[in-house]
Amino acid sequence: MSDTTILPQRGEAHFGDYFALLKPRVMSLVVFTALVGLLVAPVSVHPVEAFAAILFIAIGGGASGALNMWWDADIDAVMRRTSGRPVPSGRVSPGEALQIGLWLSGFAVVMLLLAANSVAAGLLAFTIFFYAVVYTMWLKRWTPQNIVIGGAAGAFPPMIGWAVATGGVSLESVLMFTLIFMWTPPHFWALALFMKDDYTNAGVPMLTVTHGRRVTRQHIAIYTALLVPVALGLGFTSIGGPLYMAVALVMNGLFLAGAWQIWKRDEAAAEADRYATERKFFKLSLIYLFVHFGALLGEAALRSIGLGGW
Repeated sequence: MSDTTILPQRGEAHFGDYFALLKPRVMSLVVFTALVGLLVAPVSVHPVEAFAAILFIAIGGGASGALNMWWDADIDAVMRRTSGRPVPSGRVSPGEALQIGLWLSGFAVVMLLLAANSVAAGLLAFTIFFYAVVYTMWLKRWTPQNIVIGGAAGAFPPMIGWAVATGGVSLESVLMFTLIFMWTPPHFWALALFMKDDYTNAGVPMLTVTHGRRVTRQHIAIYTALLVPVALGLGFTSIGGPLYMAVALVMNGLFLAGAWQIWKRDEAAAEADRYATERKFFKLSLIYLFVHFGALLGEAALRSIGLGGW
């Protein structure tokens, strides 16, 4: 980690500070998509085993967040969005964040191996490594494609959930992975557009910093166009169906329209309305995955009573 002398003197830490290390908002998406991956799989899992597996996946996701906050404490301290986090604010020391991340990582992987199988545990271990090392320590500070490649870390949970139930990987789990992977760049680039100078001040080579906002708008439109066939294609698999397809058509129509509006704008127009279009697109992206995975869960519920699927 780069020089952390800019961090404030440590204050008293509370339980909430240690919990915040685990990035609970990110963890909620991890838990939800992993749970959907488990529940839509063609193999049923005992409720106790399922609960244990999701718990350990959540702990693994939280461990990744703690390792990320340990390494990124220096840049978190100079970004408005992250300066209040436990480590840059001085409430939790970097050493504590590192120890918590490492211990929870090992615990989560070993316990998932015992509760489920080696495929699920291996995927969880790789996910933690990819997020903490490949993305956080390498890609984030090195390339404007950081969020494109690094997005794979957040895309693994439904694959892990599927592997808990089936012991393997399939087309359905790969498409769930790809849905999250392709969604991640436009989601974060929209945020970068209206966060303005945060990434510049932190020295993070986000696309807005290295190539400008015009190119970023173009990339949002391109990745959104590539995302749509993945989202719709998932509807034709064994876990899709009419309900999912109806939801996907509406959501992707809205997402395409939002990306088109962003692509047409120039910086003067964005400044004039305080990036209202970009903020609206970002808010839509926040519910995009929850709605899609919720629809997959709805299809599974309908199939359980003989009504779902094609």
